[in-house]
Amino acid sequence: MATETEKFVGTTRKVTAHLTQNEGLSFEKSAPGKKAYRLAALDVPAVDPKSLLGGAAREDAAELPELSEIEIIRHFTRLSTWNYAIDLGMYPLGSCTMKYNPRVNEFVSRLEGIAEAHPYQPEELSQGSLGIIRLLQKCLLEITGMEAITLQPAAGAHGEFTGILLARAYHTAKGNPRRNVIIPDSAHGTNPATAAICGYEVVNFKSNERGGIDVEALAQAVNEDTAALMLTNPSTIGVFENEIHRIADILHAKGALLYMDGANMNALCGKTRPGDFGVDVMHLNLHKTFSTPHGGGGPGSGPVACKGILEPFLPVPVVEEASDGQLHLNYERPQSVGRVRAFYGNFGMFVRALAYILANGPDGLRQTTEDAVLNANYIRKKLEDVYELPYSTPSMHEVVFSDRRQTRNGVKTGDIAKRLIDYGFHPYTVSFPLIVHGALMIEPTESESREELDLFIDAMRQIAREVEENPQIVLDAPHSTRVSRLDETTAARRPVLRWKKQGAGNRQ
Repeated sequence: MATETEKFVGTTRKVTAHLTQNEGLSFEKSAPGKKAYRLAALDVPAVDPKSLLGGAAREDAAELPELSEIEIIRHFTRLSTWNYAIDLGMYPLGSCTMKYNPRVNEFVSRLEGIAEAHPYQPEELSQGSLGIIRLLQKCLLEITGMEAITLQPAAGAHGEFTGILLARAYHTAKGNPRRNVIIPDSAHGTNPATAAICGYEVVNFKSNERGGIDVEALAQAVNEDTAALMLTNPSTIGVFENEIHRIADILHAKGALLYMDGANMNALCGKTRPGDFGVDVMHLNLHKTFSTPHGGGGPGSGPVACKGILEPFLPVPVVEEASDGQLHLNYERPQSVGRVRAFYGNFGMFVRALAYILANGPDGLRQTTEDAVLNANYIRKKLEDVYELPYSTPSMHEVVFSDRRQTRNGVKTGDIAKRLIDYGFHPYTVSFPLIVHGALMIEPTESESREELDLFIDAMRQIAREVEENPQIVLDAPHSTRVSRLDETTAARRPVLRWKKQGAGNRQ
């Protein structure tokens, strides 16, 4: 007799097959002569495109799909119903902080005087915008315990790049640019790329059995050729470096700098300040810790905060206040690393972040941190008997399990993630960090209620039971999606990246 789970799988497959056959894709419905909109007759003299574009003008029209308006509307509306969104449910992606963004922040960023401010308008007409930048800078400096800041970088990795540029300029000014940067294996994956792009050799540093820095080994690794240690704190396994003061002392004794990847600042905000425990330079992800939109390639914002020794090297321009109280942009900074962003940065992100900070205040920011840590540890406690915990070290904002128990039945972390889709949740982060084999990386953020967490926990526990009782259901997942499990190997090796009209080969 079929189990309830098998009945569910069979029913969803039938429904999915019906939907797929009847819905189709709009570009497959293209037919010559279909039009969604007809322009009015031209009431000005026609212009030959070649007179404007020269050789860049096309000889023939682009072969785009020809569709009616209703087909286009239904296509994009249908796609919107296929998407998962934070407005629908929890995003348990670890190390990404996919939390809910308050709608009031979006409203503020769209106010006419803010949204329509032009980056080329004169400074005397930009005092409000410069005031927003200045106030956000003061707030972030207070939160981080640092002494100077730039808001220019457009994202976290861009902030890393800017931070290491500051470190290089600092060492060069002292007569020795140094040769290498030490990066722990628990750091974010962009850190090694950042160091290499800035001209440094990467020294890989292995974590100890607790997932943290072995300070004795670090003392042996740091020398006069070390420019900096790039430390993610808390690390990608959600562990706080409780010997951070000793780490900073070891680096400073050799003239090296401590760079902190602040992507996980949502575990520290309002509780402790990196500047107070020895960090020299760090970046923040406004699009993670401070509510601005995250995902889809942007827009983001990755401000870089630093101690006073690095202030002369900050990117130009720098927002400064004149004696008459007017704000202006200072470009006259001879030791600056230069401009790292067009204009001053992603201004809309500044507005959203400032609105979030001011709405929460010090107590509210502290509460968000405490709730994020509480939620992660709640999930950890409820799942640690069915999923393997690779480290016993206390978790901060996220918890990392491994698939070690499930692999005994041939099920891996990617299979569990795909099965989670059938239960209505976006998958967690799969197979990262790399120091945990078969990692399941889960970050609930402070957004989620206990009721939502319990639903997620129940789904994960049910999947663990399925792995023991009928692993094939998990191995074949997802069952309820429009598209079944894809051949990921072929998709990576032979991607189809563009649409082609029917009869011209593959269509995408």
